[in-house]
Amino acid sequence: MSTAIELQRIGKRYWQLSEQAMLLKSLVPLTRPKRTELWAVREVTASIGQGETIGVLGGNGAGKTTLLRLLAGVTRPTSGRARIRGRVAPLISVGVGFHHEMSGRENVYVNGMLLGLTREEVTRRFDAIIEFAELTEFIDTPVKFYSSGMYMRLGFAVAAHVDPDVLLVDEVLAVGDVAFQLKCIEHMRRLQEDGTTIVIVSHSMHAIRLLCPRALLLRKGRLEFDGDAETAISRHHELLTVDASGVSTGDAPVRIVSRLLLGPGGPTHHPDQGDVLTYRVGLQFAEAVDSPQLLFHVVTETGIIAYSMQTALGRTWHHFEAGVTANADITFRPRLGGGTYRLTVLVTDKTGSRIIGSDPTGYHLYLAPRLGTSGVADLGATIAVGAQELTDHDALLMGPPPPGAPD
Repeated sequence: MSTAIELQRIGKRYWQLSEQAMLLKSLVPLTRPKRTELWAVREVTASIGQGETIGVLGGNGAGKTTLLRLLAGVTRPTSGRARIRGRVAPLISVGVGFHHEMSGRENVYVNGMLLGLTREEVTRRFDAIIEFAELTEFIDTPVKFYSSGMYMRLGFAVAAHVDPDVLLVDEVLAVGDVAFQLKCIEHMRRLQEDGTTIVIVSHSMHAIRLLCPRALLLRKGRLEFDGDAETAISRHHELLTVDASGVSTGDAPVRIVSRLLLGPGGPTHHPDQGDVLTYRVGLQFAEAVDSPQLLFHVVTETGIIAYSMQTALGRTWHHFEAGVTANADITFRPRLGGGTYRLTVLVTDKTGSRIIGSDPTGYHLYLAPRLGTSGVADLGATIAVGAQELTDHDALLMGPPPPGAPD
């Protein structure tokens, strides 16, 4: 099986300028500003086979979008090289490549030809593109009046209908409605069956798990992991916790000095919904504290409290002297909807009126949703009409990588 994308120690460096204070700059105008190296991507080596669908994961600033721009040819590498075989269709930002004063119709022709089609080829595919984008009524309207969702639908429709050998997608599907996302997923599945290589950058673990059998995990510009998507997702959440502040700081009477989530097989960042978990938090008492109380939160990516529980306020149970350490164990089942969650703990005085210790960063974990479900809870629902079960979503998965795909 041939290789579609070959990355050999590719890197992209930018220069960060440190501006002088305005007064000094006016007094010494010829002084050159200081420059600091900033590597967005560094020493990344990977091989992607023809027909693979691969995800790219990483925290903010990890280098995901820069890597995609290098693949698209939007920017040149500072070091190394990228070899891509065939026609590349990049969809790396909503509205990029559109001329705002032109109509949707005109932009279809401009973008189609920029992606390698002749005018006659765009004309033959025009009706299919507009039907897919669901913009028949607005196709002659200047795109400056389009919403972000309309931009995305038109951009994806053009990119997907140029018969690309490599399709690059960067998070833009997040602005579409659910029905259009499903249409895009189905179209990407057909492209994959036709041998198209697809690279998807996304913060959505569900999208990566659903679409990508394999994933690259970037951390601070470097390739941290290259392998199956489930392991990449687990490693990603482990690094989110590692990169956060290790302990609470400051002059609080109680400090959080360690965090650990234990599952049936030991420490975990990627449990199953039915697992019995123990979240172990190490407490260090900088001052003497009588009968401290704990408040446990499970927080979603958007900051919503999905679950909360606290100890019995006002109960006298133990006096801790200064310098003492103790572990607090919180046992629970993560009967939550799929997604990324953060576990946090607050320590209060006996009455609960004063916070005496906190863990603002918390512990990150990922729960894989049952296919077809969403939300902050999983009620275990099924749907049947008559005797026909209608909630088997296994066919939505892209499936294993093609035979011969690079390891």
